[in-house]
Amino acid sequence: MKFAVVVAILAEDLEEQAIDVAKKAGAGGVTLLDARGIGAKEKKIFFGLTFEGSQSVLVFILEKSLALTVMKALTQELDLNTASRGVAFSIPLEHIAGIDMSQVSQFQEHLKDAL
Repeated sequence: MKFAVVVAILAEDLEEQAIDVAKKAGAGGVTLLDARGIGAKEKKIFFGLTFEGSQSVLVFILEKSLALTVMKALTQELDLNTASRGVAFSIPLEHIAGIDMSQVSQFQEHLKDAL
C-alpha cells in the first residue's frame, strides 16, 4: 500500500469545515498546527499594526488514491481556487512508521469499495 501526505494551509475559520470535508471524503485522523504566513501582497495596516489572520495547517496521512479524492473535495468545497482561500498539496511518502493499523484497515476497506 502506498501513502501520501495531504497538507492544507487555510484561514483558521475554515479549519472545522476542512476537517468535515476531508472526513466525508474518507480521511481519518488529522494533525493540526497553528501558523501565520507572509503573502506576496502587503497586509493591511491598522493604527500602525500589521493585520495577519491566523492560519491552520492540516496534515493528513492517507492512502495514495484517497489523497487525490480528499484534495479534490477540499479544493471544491472550500473554493481553494479563489485567491487567498488557502492552499492544499500532496507529497508521496516512501517510508512510514507508527501509523495506526486500524487506519490501514480503513484504507483497505476504502480501496475495496472503490473497486
